[in-house]
Amino acid sequence: MTDCGCEKARKDLEEYLRNEVCKTEAADIREHLESCPGCRDEALVSRTLTEVLARSCREAAPEELRDMVLSRLRAEHTVAG
Repeated sequence: MTDCGCEKARKDLEEYLRNEVCKTEAADIREHLESCPGCRDEALVSRTLTEVLARSCREAAPEELRDMVLSRLRAEHTVAG
């Protein structure tokens, strides 16, 4: 394993965080993140954003909001069609 450097680590960071790189590349990126505070911080931000977005996608909109949006869509469709 060798430290892959900032450019490679940042280029492949999203794939690395989703476990979409081969084991060798993952090991190289992991090694780099362990020794580079800047890239490690970027990985933390990316991981946190991904987790927050995933959580928010599981939340349901209030029924009242859903009804309002559907009503407006129907009204727009009637006007346009």
